[in-house]
Amino acid sequence: MKSLKDILYGVGLTAVSGPTTVMVNNICFDSRKVGLDDVFVAIKGTQVDGHRYIEKAVDSGAKSIVCEELPELMVNGVTYVEVQNGNSALAIMASNYYGNPSRNLKLIAVTGTNGKTTISSLLYQLFKKAGFKVGLLSTIRIKVDDTEYPTGHTTPDALTINKHLALMNEAGAEYCFMEVSSHGIHQKRTEGLVFAGAIFTNLSHDHLDYHKTFAEYRDTKKKLFDQLSQNAFALTNIDDKNGLVMLQNTKAKKYTYALKSYADYRAQILENQFNGQLLKIDDNELWSRLIGGFNAYNMLAIYATADLLGLEKLEILRLMSELENVEGRFQYYISKQKITAIVDYAHTPDALKNVLETISTLRTGNEKVITLVGCGGDRDKSKRPVMGHIATEFSNKVIFTSDNPRTESPATIIHEMEAGVEPQNAMKVLSIENREQAIKTACQLAVAEDIILVAGKGHETYQETNGVRIEFDDYKKVKEALAALGK
Repeated sequence: MKSLKDILYGVGLTAVSGPTTVMVNNICFDSRKVGLDDVFVAIKGTQVDGHRYIEKAVDSGAKSIVCEELPELMVNGVTYVEVQNGNSALAIMASNYYGNPSRNLKLIAVTGTNGKTTISSLLYQLFKKAGFKVGLLSTIRIKVDDTEYPTGHTTPDALTINKHLALMNEAGAEYCFMEVSSHGIHQKRTEGLVFAGAIFTNLSHDHLDYHKTFAEYRDTKKKLFDQLSQNAFALTNIDDKNGLVMLQNTKAKKYTYALKSYADYRAQILENQFNGQLLKIDDNELWSRLIGGFNAYNMLAIYATADLLGLEKLEILRLMSELENVEGRFQYYISKQKITAIVDYAHTPDALKNVLETISTLRTGNEKVITLVGCGGDRDKSKRPVMGHIATEFSNKVIFTSDNPRTESPATIIHEMEAGVEPQNAMKVLSIENREQAIKTACQLAVAEDIILVAGKGHETYQETNGVRIEFDDYKKVKEALAALGK
């Protein structure tokens, strides 16, 4: 147990009622998980206001309450602490509770619209191959050296982050690579963390249901770099028009990478094939199993980060040549009839365009490109017609289907995607709500040498409809469908 006073160190307080010497068992922001002697932090969430559950938390045994607004009824024997921001308080308290674990390793943040999972996961791979103990906090998984833990968000809540960083400390990890989303930054889940560096990948249309404007989305990402210390590094992609914006107010040491512009780290694509690509980095050639221009950027960011963290350059290149693709990111399977099925997480217009443009550079022109794509429910609706437009512009045949419809009607989502289709491309489109049937149809339409792209869900092994998740793995489904057809 720790004293409330110690846990509150660094939190912006506005009022205190009761002693802060009270001992705290656990920190909770979910009233259903509160136990005896816990501190309950009331968060004003996007869906639920935790202040409504303060009384319930006290009834469950909480001896201290942290909130933005003190309740009218305050129970004797309970300490009430009013703070400026509940999310910020939770993050700083979590760091203090777990002994500020980010200070004991080199924590590297990866942010941007696309590439976060690939870069963070492959940096984890590379540093493991180099012989280090390493941690990973990503969309796909949380890893504490060789031990894996489940994950559900790009940036977990502050308690989950610090709990696993503390486990990394116990395991002797020297580095941790962490995806940081705009939601995580905006909700202050990363406050209290000490970053040794941050990487900016790119910025395109996404999450405008949450941030409302692109400028707000961009500026939220920028806050991560604004908060870096002078001992950290800031690495940015300056081929992206927002790349230099990230560096404007940072105190960190500034570095750039690019394929098209003058930068500190540059790369050139010499060859691009389905089994990999040949890159030139720092006048050295590198064969990478990851293909496409977007992966050339990812590999360059990995090289630059490893160099900034002190690894020897030729050793970095050797280790990079051994890196394997991340599941659900341009993950492909070639059937016995030479049909290529590609599964990719592309769920933004820019990511979908990148994948389809990569396919265009690899095809001979004789094969059909059959694209299956949907859009998630209860998310940014404005990107749906854009996704529909891009899919039909770059494909011979397109099947619009369900992604994770959540609480929305799949038919409505598909109809909004169809609105972006140009008249000359309308005949390319089939709409099939059932995703499994859509995959089977794509496989039925494909003949030898054709390319099937199954986009949107990537690594996910479920489909969510009306709060219910069913088991669903795009990669398994497309392999099974091709095998059942004898293709």
